[in-house]
Amino acid sequence: MAVLSSIPVEMRDELLAGVEYIKTLANRFQNLDPVMVDLFGEKLAEKLCQKYTGHWYPEKPMKGQAYRCIRINRHDRDESILEACAHSGLKYHELTLPKEMTLWIDPYEVSCR
Repeated sequence: MAVLSSIPVEMRDELLAGVEYIKTLANRFQNLDPVMVDLFGEKLAEKLCQKYTGHWYPEKPMKGQAYRCIRINRHDRDESILEACAHSGLKYHELTLPKEMTLWIDPYEVSCR
């Protein structure tokens, strides 16, 4: 992943784990072009890194948790995912994301419900 060097080391593991999880869900049936999926992952990592910079508190991992939440449901589409789609050539409706999902990318923990 080319964007790896631009991600601050203190958030790299968690951010990349979250992005890989989303990529896996987005292409569950292996119907998408793998190059486009990888580009989608890079763009998503860039967007999340930009968003989380200044909102990453390793000494207080719960602080800012709502800000680092990626929420997907029938009514809401996460802006970071939409932007990653726009920059990778994928369309949101092509992704095989669940209809309902909440993903938290926090210091020391990535969790999903």
